[in-house]
Amino acid sequence: MTNKELVKSYYEDLWNKQDKSYIDKIFADDFEFHGSLNISTHGKKEFEDYMSMILSAIPNLYHGIELMVSEGNTVVVRAIYNGTHEGKLFDYEPTNNRIRYNGASFFTIKDGKIKNIWVLGDLNSLFKQLTEE
Repeated sequence: MTNKELVKSYYEDLWNKQDKSYIDKIFADDFEFHGSLNISTHGKKEFEDYMSMILSAIPNLYHGIELMVSEGNTVVVRAIYNGTHEGKLFDYEPTNNRIRYNGASFFTIKDGKIKNIWVLGDLNSLFKQLTEE
C-alpha cells in the first residue's frame, strides 16, 4: 500500500465503515494519536477506546477527504467531519444536531504503518453546533 492508500484506508475503512479490525492492519504497534478534541492516545487499545467514545456520541460520523498531500513519510489531509450528535460528548448532552466541521491531519508513516497522527480541528464551529437548540 502506498502512504496515500494507507491514509485513505484510515478514513474510509476504519472510520467511515467503522471496521475496527483496521486498527491492527494500518497502525504501528507504538502508534500515537493527538486528536483535535484535546485527547491523546498511546497504542492501539487506547485509540480503539477513543474511537468508541466518539462513535457513541456521533454514531454516523463521516470523514470526508478534501485534499491529500504526501511527501516522504508524511501525509497531510484536509478533511470535513459530519454526523449527528446523538450521544453525550464531554459535557454536551445529545442535541440531535447535525454537525459539520473542518480539520487537518498530519500522518507519519513508518515501515508501511501509521506511526503517528496529529489532528487540528475547527473546534469553535463544532462547539457552537453542539450548543445550538
